[in-house]
Amino acid sequence: MPFDTTILFLQLKSKCEEYGIPLTRDVLLASIRHQRMAYLRDGNVVCDFPISTSRAAPSCVKDSLGTPDGLFSVIEKIGEGVPAGTVFVARCPTGIHFSEWLKNKPDCNLITSRILRLTGEEAGHNRGGNVDTFERYVYIHGTNQEAKLGTPNSHGCLLMANDAIIKLFGQIAVPARLLIV
Repeated sequence: MPFDTTILFLQLKSKCEEYGIPLTRDVLLASIRHQRMAYLRDGNVVCDFPISTSRAAPSCVKDSLGTPDGLFSVIEKIGEGVPAGTVFVARCPTGIHFSEWLKNKPDCNLITSRILRLTGEEAGHNRGGNVDTFERYVYIHGTNQEAKLGTPNSHGCLLMANDAIIKLFGQIAVPARLLIV
């Protein structure tokens, strides 16, 4: 694993204590620098995945197209039972697989398979005002551009392989804490 989950887990616990937010059994630790995310249950790594964060510099600011950092919660799971590769628009499944969608828009970076909806937990940093992660529609979701995972390629979201997001979606409980560094 290219990043130290023990240190990040301690940072997540510290931030939860600082903000008076209970630590959840399931947590996610994401590293923008390493383009990886680990899923932990009860403090133990269950699995880790390559991800893609933003092409733009990390940022919590509205319209920056940057991946925000800090403490978050996964508060909603969207897409249960939808076929792998299904394209979502405005959090709704279209019923169209990305391979069909791309016939007309070959370069689109799409939201596919499943969505884990996020909210920031740090008022003034990633929650509220012009830095509100929930209002920015920053998610963890599948992508049609799996070959680019491990490199910055999103507009702020955390992108995962379709099979990986489906697996994570099936295992993770909501709410779950997330630390992005």
